[in-house]
Amino acid sequence: MAHHKSVFTDVDVRSHENNLAHRTREIDRERLIVRRGQPFSITLQCSGPLPAKHYLELKLRLGKKDEVVITVQNERGAGDKWWFNQQEAQGEIVLTLHSPADAIIGHYHLAVLLLAHDRHTVERIDKVTFHMLFNPWCKDDVVYLPDESLLQEYIMNEDGVIYQGAWDYIRSIPWNYGQFEDFVMDICFEVLDNSNNALKNSVMDMEHRFDPVYVSRIIAAMVNSNGDRGVLAGRWSEPYADGVPPYHWTGSVKILRQWSKAGFRAVKYGQCWVFAAVACTVMRCLGIPSRVITNFDSAHDVDGNLSMDIMLNDRLEPAETKDSKWNFHCWIESWMKRDDLSKGCDGWQVLDPTPQERSEGEFRCGPCPVTAIKEGKLDLKYDAPFVFAEVNADIVYWVVQRDGQRRKIKEDQKSVGKNISTKSPYGNYREDVTSHYKYPEGSREEREVYGKAGHRVTGAVEENREPGKLQLSIKHAKPVFGTDFDVIVEVKNTGSKEAHAQLTMVATAVTYNSIHRGECQRESINVTVQAHKVHKQVLRLHYDHYVKCVSEHHVIRVKALLDVLGENEPIMNVVNIPLSKPELLVEVPGMAVLWEKVTAHVSFTNPLPVPLKGGVFTVEGAGLLPATEIPVIGDVAPGQKVSVKFSFSPMRAGVRKLMVDFDSDRLKDVKGVGTVVVRKKYTRPFYENLIMY
Repeated sequence: MAHHKSVFTDVDVRSHENNLAHRTREIDRERLIVRRGQPFSITLQCSGPLPAKHYLELKLRLGKKDEVVITVQNERGAGDKWWFNQQEAQGEIVLTLHSPADAIIGHYHLAVLLLAHDRHTVERIDKVTFHMLFNPWCKDDVVYLPDESLLQEYIMNEDGVIYQGAWDYIRSIPWNYGQFEDFVMDICFEVLDNSNNALKNSVMDMEHRFDPVYVSRIIAAMVNSNGDRGVLAGRWSEPYADGVPPYHWTGSVKILRQWSKAGFRAVKYGQCWVFAAVACTVMRCLGIPSRVITNFDSAHDVDGNLSMDIMLNDRLEPAETKDSKWNFHCWIESWMKRDDLSKGCDGWQVLDPTPQERSEGEFRCGPCPVTAIKEGKLDLKYDAPFVFAEVNADIVYWVVQRDGQRRKIKEDQKSVGKNISTKSPYGNYREDVTSHYKYPEGSREEREVYGKAGHRVTGAVEENREPGKLQLSIKHAKPVFGTDFDVIVEVKNTGSKEAHAQLTMVATAVTYNSIHRGECQRESINVTVQAHKVHKQVLRLHYDHYVKCVSEHHVIRVKALLDVLGENEPIMNVVNIPLSKPELLVEVPGMAVLWEKVTAHVSFTNPLPVPLKGGVFTVEGAGLLPATEIPVIGDVAPGQKVSVKFSFSPMRAGVRKLMVDFDSDRLKDVKGVGTVVVRKKYTRPFYENLIMY
């Protein structure tokens, strides 16, 4: 019997052409990375034509233990199966593989077998591997999004803006999602591989990875480390000494790499916007359109009664209460069809990776259709009642007296869920998406939704109560952290008799999620207000006082309580005053060219009346440079300008963002961003060298 001479001499996965066509070239140029529902081609080099009556068979294996094995059909079947076709020419065979639009995402191994007519294997090539991602460009994929400009933002954009602060003082921080940076895609699959589901039953887990509802639910659980090998540990109060303070991060890449490198031990520390941003990176990388959402005055309703009960003691200090109102809270929305739910649930889905409550045993929330929240359909999975409360709960303030009796002092149906915000896909500005979550306050539809949601509607009675003779308001400018500033409490008497009352004003430091950090100032005085007149009381807040207790979020909460003689209902008002921080100036003069050194300048002025010690700048940017620390030499005096220069060599062309963070002993979380346009090297076309005589 003649010895079989090998037919296959080499194989080319054509990663340059395929990755370009599949929009994965930013991830890698050498490895083959494709999106499902879209064909791709590989080339087999052959020593000669295939022997007569021999044919090819293709087999796919998925998972570390070959959890899933697929035989690729060699003719076009129904659209829901893998199939391939082949073309022979010039000693090559071009194999075009067609994947179904609901293929499992993951790392595939492809074996090409040469079979004789009696089906025995003559030869095999086993070394081809590729990664498969979701495909929002493919109309049969459940993550299909039919708008190219939205895909450029929600899949391809590696730079983001996250909104923070308070509903009436919204500030933004830049964020580097970096979903196409080196190793990030591999780490995203490690996130899936380390979930409790995957560790318990890897076959079942792998078989479910075609479904973005399943995958996104795993990611929401895995971004936080509560109860699993998740990426980030949460912490909501200092000290952060054994890790990185949440406000210090400027991007997701360092967090993901650190988690992977440490053998899947949680990175310290995250708070809501860090959890949301990391989840957004993972989802965009895997091919599910996603964006970070900020809800201002977000309710955390623990007992699920759609009402937030906030208890205060007789000194207006928070008494034990599980419910809380956060100045802001971040989650993500991801775009997908919900084939598991009734009609009308497709589109944006809320996913919240911040550990708050358990959902089917794991700390996660969602995916929950945004339309379900707007229509008050709270039986739709997943976790609709929790999300509904975050944007719609009523707030009731109670004073718990010394004898244990509770007095209701304020009910508020309008203040939760304001200015729900995300970065616009068309630039670095804010898009308000509140109307996706709720009908306008007080509209007929909104009241109907409340009724449907099983909400106790007390509104009718409250509205018709005659307005009190005294009205209370709190006014303030936009103060800068480091200055002394005034808060003005106004008591207006609309009645025809003079009124006597006791006015208590308390300024406390709080974190963004309403953890009480101590009292800065308190004043209690008796006031007399003439009929039809306004009494103004000034509370002066000194830097020396508030700096002792202010949290890293720089928020001062002022409460004013008016106890009116002869009336049993006190009047209360609350405002949150965010203290603004200086702007960081980021400049990149000169032209930026791929792989050539460019220098950047960063500067700002110390606004505090005291020197800053231990100053450190952290700089990073997708395609520009990994997170790098630059210490400031010596102290920065009050009013002094501090500036640093640094150089880097851009690694990827295009419009890039350079993120900068500054931290020191007394001033933290100062952020800035600069734009760098990286050009490819200019080479003269060769015909310019042909001199014409």
